[in-house]
Order: sequence, then C-alpha cells, then structure tokens
Amino acid sequence: MMIAFILLGALAIAGGVVAIAARNAVHAALGLVGTLLSVAGLFATMSASFLAATQVIVYAGAIMVLFLFVIMLLNANAPVSTADPIPYVRELAGIGGTVLAGAFVVLAYTFKDPQPLARGVAGVRDGTANVMGETLLTRFLLPFEAVSILLLVAIVGAVALVQRPAAQPDGVDDREEVLAPSAPASVSHLPEREVRA
Repeated sequence: MMIAFILLGALAIAGGVVAIAARNAVHAALGLVGTLLSVAGLFATMSASFLAATQVIVYAGAIMVLFLFVIMLLNANAPVSTADPIPYVRELAGIGGTVLAGAFVVLAYTFKDPQPLARGVAGVRDGTANVMGETLLTRFLLPFEAVSILLLVAIVGAVALVQRPAAQPDGVDDREEVLAPSAPASVSHLPEREVRA
C-alpha cells in the first residue's frame, strides 16, 4: 500500500509540473487531469472510496471538461509570448522557489513526529457516503443550501451569457430593404433630348 501511495504521489506531482510548465493550454489541462486522478487514487489507498469517486466525477470529469471547452472556445491553446514583462522575473522566481523548498525541508526535519500535533483532534466517524450525507443535511444544512443556490445562479448566468439573440422571422430583411429610403436615381444613363432651334 505504501508503494502505491508513493507512486500516486509522484504521478500527482508530475502532473502538477506539467500543468505549470506546459506552454500549450490543452497539455496543461491534461496534466491537471492526471494530477486529479492521482489524488483520487490517493484517496482510494486511504480507504476513502466516496472521496475518490467524487474526485473523479466532479473534478476530473465535470470541471476538466468545462476547462477544455473554455480552452477550445477561446482558442487559448495559441502560443503565448515568452517575453518577460518584469525584469529578472525568472531569477526572482527561482530564488523564491529555492527559499520555499528550503523552508519545507526545515519544517520536515523539525516535525519528525506528527503525533503531538494530532493529539487534540477528536475522533472522526467513518467517512462513508451515509455519514457525510447525514452531516451535510443536519449540521451543515444552511451552508449546503447556500452553495446550491450559488450554483443555480451560476448556471442561470452562464446560460444567459451564452444565449444568442433569437433569429429574425423570414422576410424581415426584405421589408427593411423596401421601407429603407432609396438612393436618388442616377441621371447619367438617361437619353439626352435633342435641342431644336
């Protein structure tokens, strides 16, 4: 089980690196899909089957399909300019990343035994779908309903934004042309009258 945990963790990190480093937006989205699936596998190794299924269905399924639709509709897979708008931004990012990695290493060596930090945590019941549903619909009912209303408003707003105006009925353009003021007729093609003395 520990080997599977380590492999899935490495895959999740690799997918995250691809999502950050890829220049093509579609490749970055696929790297994020790999990360989300690996996290679902990590949940499965910890016997949290409901969280693993939710991770696959919601994040790796619905959210990433939405991301890919947005990328394809906005043509976001076009190459991005590599010119740095801020001078020395790469050097500063490298220094900041090194400092952050060093801080993580120091924290990892400082807290070798995590048991003292977890002694005050109360016991958690079995994380099955039954227990989670009961908790959501009793203790957290108000936040749950607020989130559902927020999602409903987001769906209605998305539909209103993408809705195209209704097509005009047949013959409207013709009537507009008939009712439009006509341009003055050109007199260059009229025959000239003969002038008699």
